[in-house]
Amino acid sequence: MNIEQARFNMIEQQIRPWEVLDQDVLNLLAIVKRENFVPAAYRNIAFADLEIPLPGGERMLSPKVEARVLQELAIHKGETVLEIGAGSGYMAALLAHRGRSVTTVEISPELADFAKQNLAANGVTNVEVITGDGALGWDQGAPYDVICVSGGLPVMPQEFLEQLKIGGRIAAFVGAAPIMKAQIITRVDEKQFRVSDVFETLVAPLKNAVHPSQFKF
Repeated sequence: MNIEQARFNMIEQQIRPWEVLDQDVLNLLAIVKRENFVPAAYRNIAFADLEIPLPGGERMLSPKVEARVLQELAIHKGETVLEIGAGSGYMAALLAHRGRSVTTVEISPELADFAKQNLAANGVTNVEVITGDGALGWDQGAPYDVICVSGGLPVMPQEFLEQLKIGGRIAAFVGAAPIMKAQIITRVDEKQFRVSDVFETLVAPLKNAVHPSQFKF
């Protein structure tokens, strides 16, 4: 396989048509080598338009979803980022190239180790991988400029909102099957938040994610 041709095709045929037009984001996708973050058995489909299996039954988000989220978050160089769901470390690497530092929280010790190894091997030094349950965010280090939730949330917990700086943004996949909404939530002030629906998708929920109350009155 011609890796550079496959990478070019991924960017031009999958990602750009999905309204990812920020040239800095497109350039970053050429710099951060996606194939170095997928399990070796799946390296030949690293650039395919699908979710790649990870250890423990988890999956990487598809390239176009990762790229669109990265674009919509519009991270600046001095910003601190929290990611929930490290996975392979690839999204954390993308976030780290745009922000000042990234804290990524992964509930699976196996995946946390996988992410640490991948980040170290690719020279990404401004990411801290923490093994823990981020279903309610991660208040150590809060408030953050940016929170990126790399898994589904049936509902948005209040804790995430409280861990965001004024002017900060959350990217999250909110709702349940068959259709979830990729949202950017911006903290306007102490009490107000602006919600933008960016696209519809379907991703697996975070482990221990908060679910809507089932009580009926």
